[in-house]
Amino acid sequence: MTTPTLATKYVFTIHPRIGDVITAGETGIGVRRIIPIIGGEVTGAITGKVLPFGADFQTIRPNELIDLEAKYAFETDDGATVYVENKGMRFGPVELLQKLKRGEPVDPKLIYFRTVPRFETGHEKYRWLMQHIFVGSAARHADRVVIDVHQVM
Repeated sequence: MTTPTLATKYVFTIHPRIGDVITAGETGIGVRRIIPIIGGEVTGAITGKVLPFGADFQTIRPNELIDLEAKYAFETDDGATVYVENKGMRFGPVELLQKLKRGEPVDPKLIYFRTVPRFETGHEKYRWLMQHIFVGSAARHADRVVIDVHQVM
């Protein structure tokens, strides 16, 4: 017997809008940053709005590798609330990561930005989000993040 082959299928995109970066400083394991999530939208097979609360808690390592852990929620157009915990990493050439920090545009293809979102909801229609693994391919922009969510089949 062999194990199932892995494949992914695009499902939806989350477009969280972000607020000003709050820096807690060097903590001994890197620079801790907190980036408020202030709204946004969800498009694709699920549509709705990102709720205006939550944050992305980041640690920037000395080599500029960024560990990410975002916690927030979105509301679907039909009224379901979905809680999101999204862990991941962003890495690339130091000069490009510094441009992103300054809010300057960088071609997303030049930055490795991947996440593993997990979802929770009590709404029966969206319980399937809790029964699968998802991966995200993301891009950081000055005022928002764009996360294409893919279901692992």
